[in-house]
Amino acid sequence: MMSRDSFVHLHLHTEYSLLDGSIRMKELMKKAAEFKM
Repeated sequence: MMSRDSFVHLHLHTEYSLLDGSIRMKELMKKAAEFKM
């Protein structure tokens, strides 16, 4: 079993989601790094 800190379930819509895209991949990676994800 994984510890809570080592797993994050992500469901997101990026710039590559044709109809629902809301965040660019570079911005997403920057935020993930900020939160140590």
